[in-house]
Amino acid sequence: MSSERRRVTLIPGDGIGPEVSEAAVRVVEASGVALAWERVEAGAEVIAKFGTPLPDEVLNSVRRNGVALKGPLTTPVGEGFRSANVLLRQALDLYASVRPVRNLPGVESRYQDVDLVVVRENTEGLYSGLEHRVAPGIVESLKIVTERASLRIAEHAFLVAKRDGRRLVTAVHKANIMKLSDGLFLECARRVARNHPDVAYDEIIIDNCAMQLVRDPTRFDILLLENLYGDILSDLCAGLVGGLGVVPGINVGEDCAVFEAVHGSAPDIAGKRVANPVALILSAAEMLRYLGETDAAANVERAVEATLIDPANRTRDLGGSADLDAITDAIVGNLA
Repeated sequence: MSSERRRVTLIPGDGIGPEVSEAAVRVVEASGVALAWERVEAGAEVIAKFGTPLPDEVLNSVRRNGVALKGPLTTPVGEGFRSANVLLRQALDLYASVRPVRNLPGVESRYQDVDLVVVRENTEGLYSGLEHRVAPGIVESLKIVTERASLRIAEHAFLVAKRDGRRLVTAVHKANIMKLSDGLFLECARRVARNHPDVAYDEIIIDNCAMQLVRDPTRFDILLLENLYGDILSDLCAGLVGGLGVVPGINVGEDCAVFEAVHGSAPDIAGKRVANPVALILSAAEMLRYLGETDAAANVERAVEATLIDPANRTRDLGGSADLDAITDAIVGNLA
């Protein structure tokens, strides 16, 4: 492993964010990779201090370092400020959300042998934030789909397939109803697929995809989706293998990448040190792989698996009673 201290932005986040971030940093450092952490603040808890949930300092840090590890950020429901997560992705043009979903040893779930990847367009669609009141009681929200964004997310899905030795990319859509917007997304996916004849390609309507996922998720390999569909189905897929507490999150752009826990900030248990840090630790492993530290990444993933096999090391959301410190201690102890 390299001895040079690579600078990485750390965004601890809200609620349980600082706790799980601390655990992930500890595991990374125990893996032997030398990183210099540049800590910056974002989320609901910094609005009073900066007047925004996403200060310029955060964006500048990620642009400067090229890589960030981020804890969960609070997003108010139905009111208040725009999602800092969405703002971050759009400001940094993190166009590809990649979420690997697979069973972990020791984590009970309704399905086994699940091993798929959700590749989600991350910058437009209904998350463009273009909505307004037309008249009292009437709100209009615009779904933006562009050729540029659709082509590059499709290309990314096929690149992930080739990199990871996967066999099939499935485009998920509702083009039977939204013939122009989803139709353009499909047209772009087909154009890209023709350039990658060594990877199989097919298509499925989103409602049918949801049903097929809960019937037999092993039929899927890589799911390619626009923004809203990807947000919904990526959480559904996490539920197939034990929940959001065991699934990493990756956001990639041309110039930088942000690795994050995809679960919420859970303010009700903040400070109690009972949160599950596994999702962010696995995201940190993906970050190490992105940085070229493949051996360390595999070591962290093996340590997580070895830890979860023992029921004594599972947190409440996984059916156990271990606290954050106990599971982190166990993961560090299982590092090779």
